Amino acid sequence: MMLSQVAGSVDTPLLDITIGAALDAAAARWADRPAVVDRGRSTRLRWDELGNRVAALAAGFLDLGLSPGDRIGIWSLNRIEWVLTQFAAAKAGLILVTINPAYRLAELEHALVQSGCRAIVVSPPFKTSDFPGLLGALLPELTGTAGAPLAAPRFPDLRHVIGMDGVVLDGALPFADVESRGVVAGPDRLAAVAARLSPDDPINIQFTSGTTGTPKGVTLSHRNILNNGYFTGRGIGLCDDDRLCIPVPLYHCFGLSMGNLACLTHGATMVYPGEGFDPLATLEAVAAERCTILYGVPTMFIAELDHPRFADFDLSSLRGGIMAGSPCPVAVMRRVAGDMHMGEVTIAYGMTETSPVSFQSAIDDTLERRVSTVGRVHPHVEVKVVDPDGTTVARGTAGELCTRGYSVMLGYWGDPDHTAAVRDAQGWVRTGDLATIDDEGFCNIVGRLKDMVIRGGENLYPREIEEYLHRHPAIRDVQVFGVPDDRYGEEVCAWVVLHEGQALDEHGLRDFCRGRIAHQKVPRYVRFVEGFPLTVTGKVQKFMMRDSMIADLALNIVETA
Repeated sequence: MMLSQVAGSVDTPLLDITIGAALDAAAARWADRPAVVDRGRSTRLRWDELGNRVAALAAGFLDLGLSPGDRIGIWSLNRIEWVLTQFAAAKAGLILVTINPAYRLAELEHALVQSGCRAIVVSPPFKTSDFPGLLGALLPELTGTAGAPLAAPRFPDLRHVIGMDGVVLDGALPFADVESRGVVAGPDRLAAVAARLSPDDPINIQFTSGTTGTPKGVTLSHRNILNNGYFTGRGIGLCDDDRLCIPVPLYHCFGLSMGNLACLTHGATMVYPGEGFDPLATLEAVAAERCTILYGVPTMFIAELDHPRFADFDLSSLRGGIMAGSPCPVAVMRRVAGDMHMGEVTIAYGMTETSPVSFQSAIDDTLERRVSTVGRVHPHVEVKVVDPDGTTVARGTAGELCTRGYSVMLGYWGDPDHTAAVRDAQGWVRTGDLATIDDEGFCNIVGRLKDMVIRGGENLYPREIEEYLHRHPAIRDVQVFGVPDDRYGEEVCAWVVLHEGQALDEHGLRDFCRGRIAHQKVPRYVRFVEGFPLTVTGKVQKFMMRDSMIADLALNIVETA
């Protein structure tokens, strides 16, 4: 009997350098090649220019009194200052705390206090998110400090607020001034710091989504995220001729590691279409910049494909990309591969605690493999599927997926108890995902442990039902989840988004299911909606849909089946 435990190739060695050293190498090797394009800020930098600005900013951070190991927060959407801060923090040995742009006062306070930030870099307002205004409300002590070190009782560690170009916040240091301080200070102290840094040093704290409790700070090293970006880039054949369009948020591992660090280690160009995701801006960026690679979650690709002006843009420069974050419907993958010219698009799977990618499909895998699985295990990573007792199950049997290897986090910042709850003494991290591994080593994510619907003692996997419903020509997108039921424990509920101009009702949807899928999988409850509640990264928040339906079930849903 073959067990569901596989290990990735070790033929290509891990990178044994820091992010700062990787940038120095990139700036020397690809000096006059384009490194980053920020279309929202109309800014372009070559690799040598990026290296020089990062060095100045890093020296400026040190001149402010920050020291290796100190935490520096960044609260912003995608801007040129983001990548400058990311690389400068790493070069100075600071731990970058990436703060979700969707956070509001309580969540922001938790992130700053939990991580003990000594400084925070903040962007101007964007749409309804007034970052400086919210930060100012938390820090009334900032007013009148004129850039002098802050003293705020609620935030005893915080000393500096640094405002990006356009930030109006009394007491904040202008971002450009910190760069200028670094130029004046010179490179000597920075060089001395860099010489003492190790690839195993913590360099990044990313907060989990917090959908099941207080967000926890996933602590990652240079080795964790630099190598994950490197091997993810290898998985899509990334090279210095590529231009990678990054509409996914940089605060998240998708943009930070799979995007920026993949480009850093392969010499590709980072292209930011704008601050927040906008399907039109993304299409414009791909066409205007002749991007060859595009990233996104399925909901982003759906929005791009369905945009009224989709046909106006020449996307023929595209060859591939990565779709991740949630399962990709077969119909969407076919349209991405065909209509968007992304025949080499791959699927990636992982989690923040594993830097993030642990599985990735190959560019030459069949389309069927790329939609039915998340590919094979990544290099230098080991995975297994276990039953509730922790015993490794046979190939093809569903169980909880566990991961270990270089990519596993150092731990949750300041939280050894939660760390021990997900990472055992042998280094295995429990993902909370239900998966199967077949005889060829391909992994299929069949659901989340918490999302699995247990109806009358039978396990139902929402993804299987979603894939079937996607076959209906009127359905644009669908999400399936469980709701409480007195008789069966749980019942199946579907939220459905229809294509524009299409009509479908609950009876029609159930008729489409009856006799074609098992009766217990036919949704008992159906809601037709304009869209789903999403995180800032585009992930669907099923817990919010479930909560909404629980309220409706008590109020106005009448059994119709």
